Amino acid sequence: MTTDQEIVLKEGKMLPVMEHFYTIQGEGAHTGTAAYFIRLGGCDVGCHWCDVKESWDPTLHPLMDVNQVAETAASHCKTVVLTGGEPLMWNLELLTLRLKELGCTIHIETSGAYSRSGILDWITLSPKKTGLPQAEIYGMAHELKVIVFNRHDLKFAEEQAAKVGPNCKLYLQSEWSKRDEIYPLITDFILQNPRWQASVQTHKYLNIP
Repeated sequence: MTTDQEIVLKEGKMLPVMEHFYTIQGEGAHTGTAAYFIRLGGCDVGCHWCDVKESWDPTLHPLMDVNQVAETAASHCKTVVLTGGEPLMWNLELLTLRLKELGCTIHIETSGAYSRSGILDWITLSPKKTGLPQAEIYGMAHELKVIVFNRHDLKFAEEQAAKVGPNCKLYLQSEWSKRDEIYPLITDFILQNPRWQASVQTHKYLNIP
């Protein structure tokens, strides 16, 4: 990466975009709704079960002008989801400002391991044991989505739920490869703790991005 590229990346004028696409939101509170996804490269949280490991290295993905990306997104849909990777690794001020100018509602899916930046209308906090959220983001989260890989993750979910605000929606979602084993555990847990809801990766069943 050249010095000039490093400067525009730090300023948020360009960002490493792994992919961007128009689809249906498959998870959480907005399941089933149309959304334009912008997947940014770069993540150092390092979940061993991550299903987008190709996003981890930001140098593998082209730097794209944020105004161009925002205008493409807004031309398809006024709900835009920033995901990754870990999107809060980057300065999101200029991207989100342009999206708001274009009339968009901005969602983000984040581990919370980095400080908030940009204008965000909906924050999905998906905390990971390998890189816990910063304290400030718990109170900002609109939904808490905990990925369950084993029984201990249910305990972790309760620990994380104790830190979010009273109006934050609580979701448990099985790691995809273990769904047949984990969803029965999630079902039993929710029946005993009905403030939680199940989240399912419906986009994988629908065979869409």
